[in-house]
Amino acid sequence: MSDPRDGSKRIPFASGSKLSRASHIKERAATSGDPDMNIHSHDMEREPSRDEAEAALALLRKWANGVTPEEVATLDPLVSRLIPGSEVSNYPALARAYPEDFVVDEDYKASMPDLQNGPSSLIRGAKQTIQHVGISNFRLPIRFYAREGGEVTLETSVTGTVSLEAEKKGINMSRIMRTFYKHAEKTFSFDVISDALDAYKEDLESFDARIQMRFRYPMKVKSLRSGLDGYQYYDIALELIEKAGVRKKIIHLDYVYSSTCPCSLELSEHARQFRGQLATPHSQRSVARISAVLDENSKTLWFEDLIEMARAAVPTETQVMVKREDEQAFAELNAANPIFVEDAARLFCEQLQKDPRIGDFQIVASHQESLHSHDAVSVLTEGKTFNTDSLDPKLFSTLYHVG
Repeated sequence: MSDPRDGSKRIPFASGSKLSRASHIKERAATSGDPDMNIHSHDMEREPSRDEAEAALALLRKWANGVTPEEVATLDPLVSRLIPGSEVSNYPALARAYPEDFVVDEDYKASMPDLQNGPSSLIRGAKQTIQHVGISNFRLPIRFYAREGGEVTLETSVTGTVSLEAEKKGINMSRIMRTFYKHAEKTFSFDVISDALDAYKEDLESFDARIQMRFRYPMKVKSLRSGLDGYQYYDIALELIEKAGVRKKIIHLDYVYSSTCPCSLELSEHARQFRGQLATPHSQRSVARISAVLDENSKTLWFEDLIEMARAAVPTETQVMVKREDEQAFAELNAANPIFVEDAARLFCEQLQKDPRIGDFQIVASHQESLHSHDAVSVLTEGKTFNTDSLDPKLFSTLYHVG
């Protein structure tokens, strides 16, 4: 087979692990008895002749045909392309065994490509600032303080994002997670979240940043009349946002309650009174998502505090432990507190306005109707933080309570 390369080109021998290692070739030539391959190290400075190159190629092919592909790859993966029948291969034969003893040193790490930190010429699409880029839902156990003392460890879902300037290609997202893990052994408060935000904002050289932590917080709740108690779990999220140098601390709570329709209650009583007809008002499981910005200069707002505000506004919270006397009591409690979805939003608003620890807030309520095939919803905001003309198209579908 003829050599496919241009005969006028010279192929200089390289040092190190390439196919022209002088000592290796000399040793192989001596054992093969080929006098043309008796190349001495002091000759390596000169440019080899075409005849010498052909002899070296023939010897290399002879060796490669007698060993495994892994041995060829260990010498140099490119050697496989010099073997007859493999000249036009698009990829050299590679070692298939996992290299358990391979150690990554600093030089090797420096040689590895890093496209996310590449030049702006690698940007695809518009060179535009991205307000939030990062990772969502990496989970780990986090300790939180309880209002009555002690700590509770909860599985927590963390979302961390930063802003990305228009001329930057991207970020190394794993840095967010690595930086957060440095604080993960602490008992969390907004001060600890603030430290974590400082760290990964500096590490990623970003102007704006956000951390959000979601978890289910357990709180013991007594039954209405039987004296039993059980754990109610509340979906809570803590959010710290820095934008244009201003930080906001936000707490989110999903509060699940029963809502009895005032209109349905009156119509049922009308049927009883005027026609002696047994009738029952419709009521349904309902969810309110309360989001509150915490005042920087006020004392701590505990999770339990916000839950109790919601319960004071709408006392018909769904129950954990229920005996017959509790079920009857719950029916009476609903009859004493019938509410439309508009009423719910305003009742929650009234409680939040009373507390000086709370600044801007938003209330999103969803009454998941037992009468209609659709839900009744309302949104109430106070302050600029949550004031927006647009709503997430799937906002209300996220308010379904999963037991």
